[in-house]
Amino acid sequence: MGRSYEVRKASMAKTQGAKTKVYSKYGKEIYVVAKSGGTDPDANLSLRRLMDKAKKDQVPSHVIERAIEKASGGGGEDYATARYEGYGPGGCMVIVDCLTDNNNRTITDVRNCFTKTGAKIGAQGAVSHMFDHLAIFAFAGDDEDEVLEVLMMADADVTDIECEDGKITVFAPHTEFFKVKTALTENNPDIQFDVEEITFVPQTMTTVSDEDLPNFEKFLSMLEDCDDVQNVYHNVE
Repeated sequence: MGRSYEVRKASMAKTQGAKTKVYSKYGKEIYVVAKSGGTDPDANLSLRRLMDKAKKDQVPSHVIERAIEKASGGGGEDYATARYEGYGPGGCMVIVDCLTDNNNRTITDVRNCFTKTGAKIGAQGAVSHMFDHLAIFAFAGDDEDEVLEVLMMADADVTDIECEDGKITVFAPHTEFFKVKTALTENNPDIQFDVEEITFVPQTMTTVSDEDLPNFEKFLSMLEDCDDVQNVYHNVE
């Protein structure tokens, strides 16, 4: 239905160090969501979504449980969200989402990733208007009309539906995540989602030249090494 989107799945962490970093990022995010919205996943839908995502990424249950238990206590760290935007190597658009307990440290670390790779950090809103904040579901299927009917019957707002190579991808406003997921699972209790996430989808894509590619890969690697960085979104094909 018009929008072309390649479903990408992150590769499995190859080393224990990389796995530990993934577990740490999930633990921090689960802690923040549970502390702000409550530790009951039935009442805190954001927590439930995050727990499901963590389990799908093979985060051990004890990491999830420890983060929730920590959030149920009175003290603990005081994390805040921070979002940075700008232009990466080759002029691509980049959004960097962070959780931090020290804004000065985080902005310094993120700015270094930009400046040391010839990128340019911008003001808030510099590029985010060129991304759509969407809930995305991908699963096996070949009848997009049937899926659309199911979602319309559930009064779920849908942005787009694609069907390609036996795979259906549903795009919806990020606020419709649970309504769409509930409608799809109630219609087909055996449904298996290849993708179920809330993400930023670029409205236009770009390519990075061979000359800029090494810097772009270095840029992403440096951001990945920042402890406060949770997610990085870009419009590079």
